[in-house]
Amino acid sequence: MEGRVSPVGSSRNLPAAAVLFRGPVEPVVFLANFALVLQGPLTTQYLWHRFSTELGYNGTRHRGNCGNQSADPVMKEVETLTSHWTLYSNVGGFLVGLFWSTLLGAWSDRVGRRPLLVLASLGLLLQAVVSIFVVQLQLHVGFFVLGRVLCALLGDFNGLLAASFASVADVSSNHSRTFRMALLEACIGVAGTLASLLGGHWLRAQGYANPFWLALALLIVMTLYAAFCFGETVKEPKSTRLFTLRHHRSIVRLYVVPGPEKSRKHLALYSLAIFVVVTVHFGAQDILTLYELSTPLCWDSSLIGYGSAAQHLPYLTSLLGLRVLQYCLADTWVAEIGLAFNILGMVVFAFATITPLMFTGYGLLFLSLVTTPVIRAKLSKLVSESEQGALFSAVACVNSLAMLMASGIFNSLYPATLNFMKGFPFLLGAGLLFIPAILIGVLEKANPRPEFQQFPQSS
Repeated sequence: MEGRVSPVGSSRNLPAAAVLFRGPVEPVVFLANFALVLQGPLTTQYLWHRFSTELGYNGTRHRGNCGNQSADPVMKEVETLTSHWTLYSNVGGFLVGLFWSTLLGAWSDRVGRRPLLVLASLGLLLQAVVSIFVVQLQLHVGFFVLGRVLCALLGDFNGLLAASFASVADVSSNHSRTFRMALLEACIGVAGTLASLLGGHWLRAQGYANPFWLALALLIVMTLYAAFCFGETVKEPKSTRLFTLRHHRSIVRLYVVPGPEKSRKHLALYSLAIFVVVTVHFGAQDILTLYELSTPLCWDSSLIGYGSAAQHLPYLTSLLGLRVLQYCLADTWVAEIGLAFNILGMVVFAFATITPLMFTGYGLLFLSLVTTPVIRAKLSKLVSESEQGALFSAVACVNSLAMLMASGIFNSLYPATLNFMKGFPFLLGAGLLFIPAILIGVLEKANPRPEFQQFPQSS
């Protein structure tokens, strides 16, 4: 059974009419993140609006009128409920996605990247459909959690990223891999910037429903592209069972089975480094919209859109910065510079009480995202061609765990620290970023065998 060529694994084995052209994976990532970022701040603002209506809170978020509401207990209850329901949604997605994204990622090493891309695309599409029902029919906000869980059952965005990064690793050389990883992350950033700028203005003009409909349309296009246009990158896909422990064992073997081609210590510590970086990134992202909505900033939906765009702009500026810095610095030191700017940005956020200072913090993050593509590339170079899917599904698992920790820490800490220092979670994030800075430096200094030398894969 496992020796046969899968008819869904490779574009070469599909009927000629089924594959329109062999396209790259970047459009899938671009469309997926555009749809997600379009929905993310809108969902937070919708939760704020729903809870404000239910609790009878009629406070305005315009800067000139909200300064005296800092002690309003109803406003604090609205903030707390919004933060906690965001946490419930993320926890639900993690608990389901922890098993499924790792299973599907390792499975893609055998059957190809396309099946996972299609499944994850369908999951994101299903989540958008549920969100539309909640907004249009005024369903209970708990259905947002249901949509998140259904999405996680089909791989979620982490599964889609696992297949995408593994696809890039399949076709890139060791020399070009870091930049190709950064290019893929830049697609995330450009999509996020455009979606953020569009979402804030559209919300003010037409309300919540129409942006969700656009997200649904984009996800339909993305699913069709993944199914009929993406060029399969696994050389010889083979059919294999999905429901088997073999896929999870392949992930465990990466970290516990010794071998001359990889260092278990480096895999584990680089994974820890990316775990901390992603925890801080998503933790700050989770509370930034809420931080900006409330006093003393009291941003409206347009400023929220500009802030979210500024939050995603570093994906593009980091790509350009990486390209320039690689001419004179090793990847490790590029990552260290990115962490330094990330720390500075977090400290500024912690003390930002006026809009210009908030945007100064966003400006300091312009190189903050060079770190993750460097770590992903280093991890990818430590394993063989046949282990890329297992590796990036492990990274997806790390990402999921990091997002759970981020939601648990930041969404719980934010309401708990409102009374003495609203920006304290950002200070905590700045402190945590010293951990990957130290790890990356130590691993570079004591690295006896930094990369796995790729050999032709046996057929």
